Amino acid sequence: MSRVTRRALQWGAVYLGLALLPMAVVLARPPDEARGLGVEFGAMLGLLALAVMALQALVSGRHRWFGATLGFDNLLQFHRRMGLVALLLVVAHPSVMLVSRPAWLDYLDPREETLRALTLMGLLLATLLLVATSLWRLACGLSYERWRALHGVLAVAVVGGGLGHALMVGHYTAGGAGLLLALLIVMSLLLVAETRLLRPWRLRRRPWQVVETLPVRGEATTLVLAPVGRHRLAFAPGQFIWITLGDTPFQLQQHPFSIASSAERPERLAFTAKQMGDFTATLPEVAVGTRAFVEGPFGAFLPDARNPSGAVLIAGGIGVTPMMSILRTFADRSERLPLWLIYANPTWEEATFREELEALAERLRLEVIHVLDEPPEEWQGERGLVDRDLLARRLPADDGRRDYFICGPGPLMDAAEGALIELGIAPTRLYSDRFDIV
Repeated sequence: MSRVTRRALQWGAVYLGLALLPMAVVLARPPDEARGLGVEFGAMLGLLALAVMALQALVSGRHRWFGATLGFDNLLQFHRRMGLVALLLVVAHPSVMLVSRPAWLDYLDPREETLRALTLMGLLLATLLLVATSLWRLACGLSYERWRALHGVLAVAVVGGGLGHALMVGHYTAGGAGLLLALLIVMSLLLVAETRLLRPWRLRRRPWQVVETLPVRGEATTLVLAPVGRHRLAFAPGQFIWITLGDTPFQLQQHPFSIASSAERPERLAFTAKQMGDFTATLPEVAVGTRAFVEGPFGAFLPDARNPSGAVLIAGGIGVTPMMSILRTFADRSERLPLWLIYANPTWEEATFREELEALAERLRLEVIHVLDEPPEEWQGERGLVDRDLLARRLPADDGRRDYFICGPGPLMDAAEGALIELGIAPTRLYSDRFDIV
């Protein structure tokens, strides 16, 4: 069993244990009243839904002590899928119970017990809204900042409301079981407070400032940050940071960006972004001297310079930024491992950093393979998609030890991952870096 697989299994066991913990707490002393298999199964679905929703704060909270070695991309994808699982559990919980005891439909009648009925309907509506706005943020017309605020409020409301519902029912939560369940859920809410309040409070003592704003090829902008004071940020090539621009870290506009600069120069942090969204479109106007706050580094998108088989880097568009940090760092360290960069772009003019990549190829054992969707007439290089045929033709035969790193638009990443697996590359040697948060 590989180290990556073993680590994933260990993390999965911890998560599963935490998800089942509320059920174990309430079942430790089951009540005397028997309500039938269907009702009890529905109740357990509700407890599981509550646990999964509470654990979302743990999975997405960028806590270094939890799942840090798995990579933020993997945790983010897991967070999304478990959000859908939580929604299914929230819907299944009352459905199973009402099918088992149709008379309980009266609980949804606000004329009987208004608070209980509104709480139940509100929890279902809030969960639906939480998932829908995450899946279709742009279709809902939400900016990232507004979505982030709404997401946090709805998540706290669902978890808090779910706890209140369980305590109000009281069948399993009377006495000590209720207190233990409340403690578990409150710990989840405290994690939210740590992420949204305590971390910004600590960051305010380590400010940075913008020292350069540089336009680069492909309608992109590079911002270079320098620390205000003696602090530094040690990072590994391929990692990313969360950045807040402005006089205070207590803002909603915190965004993740891959570090593009060399890890050998921690006194300067550079990140490059294409002008695509509400925030990135404003980067060219960011003035030198603007205050910034940096949280990180994060990520397990880390090639091993000691691997004699080297690494294959597959990038699409601005997804080349973590690759630039890797290549710049390796060049500064005079590393000699073999490297291949497959770099896909719509046109030759959109190939960001193409001139620097030529220079880096002279300093490293690096082969740069450009792939264009719409090449110029005189183009002699690769064209079309990064597919199985291209990878088989341009890459050396895999020796079972080489690692593969992929970053770019979703379709390119999906195609490259599938093609590499078809070529026999083990999934444990594929590292993906996706920042399509919502």
